[in-house]
Amino acid sequence: MKDREDDGFGAQVGDEDFGSLLAEYEKAGTFAPKRGGPQPGDAVKGRIVSIGKESVLVDLGLKSEGILALPEVQDDDGKVLVEVGQEIEAKVAQVDGRRGSLILRYRLGRGAVGADELSEAFANGVPVQGTVTGVNKGGVEVQVSGVRAFCPISQLDLKRTEDATPFIGQKLTFRITKLEPGPRGRIGNLVLSRRKILEEESRRLLEEARARLKEGDVVRGKVTQLRDYGAFVDLGGVEGMLHVSEIGFARVTRASDALTVGQEVEVQILRIERGDDPKRGDRISLSLKSLAKDPWDDVPQRFAAGTRTNGKVVRVESFGAFVELEPGIEGLLHVSELGQGKQIRHAREAARIGQTFELVVRELDVERRRISLELADVEEEGGRAYAASLASASLDEGPRDTLGDLLRSRKPGA
Repeated sequence: MKDREDDGFGAQVGDEDFGSLLAEYEKAGTFAPKRGGPQPGDAVKGRIVSIGKESVLVDLGLKSEGILALPEVQDDDGKVLVEVGQEIEAKVAQVDGRRGSLILRYRLGRGAVGADELSEAFANGVPVQGTVTGVNKGGVEVQVSGVRAFCPISQLDLKRTEDATPFIGQKLTFRITKLEPGPRGRIGNLVLSRRKILEEESRRLLEEARARLKEGDVVRGKVTQLRDYGAFVDLGGVEGMLHVSEIGFARVTRASDALTVGQEVEVQILRIERGDDPKRGDRISLSLKSLAKDPWDDVPQRFAAGTRTNGKVVRVESFGAFVELEPGIEGLLHVSELGQGKQIRHAREAARIGQTFELVVRELDVERRRISLELADVEEEGGRAYAASLASASLDEGPRDTLGDLLRSRKPGA
C-alpha cells in the first residue's frame, strides 16, 4: 500500500500532510471553487484505492480524488470498516482549490457528519431510518447511519410486543428521543422510538377518516381482529366494530364462524360516535347485514299459515324452542306444543339444539317478524299419503263408489 498518491495533477497527498491540509481548510471555511464538478454538500460515489495511517484515498472517476480521514471509517474500537476496492458513498465537505482534491465525509455516519446530521434530526424532530439488527434485554438494537442505537420494546410498536425477533432485518422509521455525544465528535448514546411515529401517523389517518367517513357510507375494509362478540375492521387507518348481530341475517354465535383475519369485506357505516380521547378515537359501528337481501321479503309467499316445513332448533328457552326454517328465518315452537299433551316445565325437556322437527306454520306475523309453529301430525300426513297412493291405484282397478269405500276395502278385515 502506498502512503502517497498522485492527485491527478502531479501533486502528492500523503498521511503526513493530510492533517495539516484538513486543518487548513477547516480553518479557512468552506468555499465554492471556481471550477466545475462536485461542490461541498454533494453526494459522491467512488472506490477505495488505498488506506493509510491517517487517511483513505477514494477514486471518484474524476480528475480529482477523494480523501477521507481514517476515523471516518473506524468503529469505536478503532477497527477499519472498509477495505481496498470497496465502493462507498460519501459527502463532499471541502474542496482543495489548489490541488483539486475533495475532502470527504463518510455518509454512513462514523465521523462528524453523521453525528451532525443525527444531532440536527434530534433538535428538529426529523424522523430517521434505521435497520433492526438484533434483540437485547428490554428492546432492540438499530443501526442508524452507521451508529448503533437502542429502541425500547415499549417504543417498537403501538401494540404490546412480546417477541421482537420478527423485526430483525427490517428497515423502519424512528424518532430520536435521546442523543448523548461521545468522544471524538461521535454519538455516545442514541435512543429511538418507533411508537411516536406510528402515533403521529395514526392521528393523521384519524383526521382524514373523520373528514372522509359518514354514517350510511358503504366502504371496503379488512378484518384485523376477531372476538366472540364481533370483528374489528380496518377502514384505512381507523377501525370499526362489526358486531356479531350485524354479520348477517343467519344466526351467528361467534364472529370466527363467518369471518377470517385478513378477509376483505364491504360494510355499511351504521353509527359514528365521536370520541374526545385521541387514544381511543371514534366508535364506528358497521354492518354486513344491511347490505344483504332480507330473507323476510319472501316469507309471506313461502311460509303462509298451514305450510308444512322442516326446522332445526337453534335456541331453547323455558317457554319454547326457536327453530330455524332457513338462514335468517326463525319460528317459535311453544313449550305446550313440545309437550304433546304432557306438561313440561322447560322446553329443553323435549328439544335440544341441533334437533330437527317436522312442522306446520300455525300463524305468521310479517310486521313483527314472528312465526308461530306447531308439530306436524306425522300419522295424519302418513294417512294422507296412503290415501293418495290408493286413489292413484284405483285408476287402474276400476271405479269405486266413494273414497271411503276404497279405504275400507283396503283395511284388514274389510
